[in-house]
Amino acid sequence: MVSVGYTLLCEQAGPKELVDHAVRAEAAGFDHVVVSDHYYPWLDSQGHSPYAWSVLGAVAHATDRVDLMSFVTCPIRRYHPAVVAQKASTVGLLSDGRFTLGLGAGENLNEHVVGGWPHVQQRHEMFEEALQIIRPLLNGETLTFSGNHFDVPDAYVWDRPDTPVPMAVAASGPQSAGLAAEYGDGVIATEPDPQIIALYEDAGGGGRNRYGQLAICYGPDEAECRKIAHDQFRWFGLGWRVMPDLPSPEAFNAATRFVREEDVAQGITCGPDVDRHVEAFRAFVEAGFTHVALVQVGGERQPMFLDWAQEQLLPRLREL
Repeated sequence: MVSVGYTLLCEQAGPKELVDHAVRAEAAGFDHVVVSDHYYPWLDSQGHSPYAWSVLGAVAHATDRVDLMSFVTCPIRRYHPAVVAQKASTVGLLSDGRFTLGLGAGENLNEHVVGGWPHVQQRHEMFEEALQIIRPLLNGETLTFSGNHFDVPDAYVWDRPDTPVPMAVAASGPQSAGLAAEYGDGVIATEPDPQIIALYEDAGGGGRNRYGQLAICYGPDEAECRKIAHDQFRWFGLGWRVMPDLPSPEAFNAATRFVREEDVAQGITCGPDVDRHVEAFRAFVEAGFTHVALVQVGGERQPMFLDWAQEQLLPRLREL
C-alpha cells in the first residue's frame, strides 16, 4: 500500500496554521507529512514563507504518529551541509525517529538571499559534496572534509536518534538519480515519471523508498478552484529547466503572465470530483512510487480539504 502524505506548503500559510494543519492531517489519517523549505513564495499571491525547520520542530512535538520529511532542503547555499546534518538529527530526536531528510539542489528564488547563484555545473558539484558531508555526520562519524566548495575542519553531531535519520535525494535525470542511489535511502520526484524510477533502480536504488508529490485543488465549485490554482500555482508548469534560475516572485509572475487558467487545470485536478483526484494519484502508484504527498492549493482551504480527505479521498486511495 502506498503511503499517503499531506504537504505543509509554507508558501501559502503561516507557521501556527501549518502546525494546526499537521495535527489535523494526522487526525484525518494521513501517513506522512512533508514540508516545503523556501525563503520566498513563488508568487506574491501565496503570501507566506516561514522558516520550515522551526515549523518541523513544532510539528514533531505536536504530533505522535505521522512520519515527517523536508521536501526539500537545499544544502549548498542558504545552509551549510554540516548544519543540515545537525538540525536533521535534532528533528529526528524530537520526532522519535519519524523524520526523513529530503534534499535537492535548490532554486535561485530561495538561495540567492545569501549570495550569487552558481552555474548549474557548479551547483551539481556542490550538491554532491554536501551529500558526502551530511551522510557520515548523520551516521555519527567525526568528519574532516576538504572539497572544492566546502571545508569541514572537524565536525561531529552530538545529539542523534539511535537509528540515523534517513536521507532522500531529489532526482530529475540520470546524474541526480545516480546521486540518489549512491548517497540516499530514497529518491524524490515531483512528476509520475516511471523513467526516473527506472534510472534510480538501475543505479542501485532498488527496494528503497520513492517519494512523489501531487498538487490538487479540491472544493465544491470547480470554476472557483481553477481560479485559485491559476492565481497561486500557475508557475507549476514551467519545468525544472526554468524554475531553478528565476530569482524572485516578480520573475515567476513575469514568466507565467501568459499561462491560462485552462493550462493550469490540465496539470492540477480541480473541483469536487473525487474520481479525478484519485486517477491523478493513481499515476504515481503505477509509476512505482511508494510515498505520495498531496498538496491542496489554497491556504485557507486546508481545514475543508482535510475533512473531505478523511471522509472521501483517503478511503479511495487506500484501495489503490
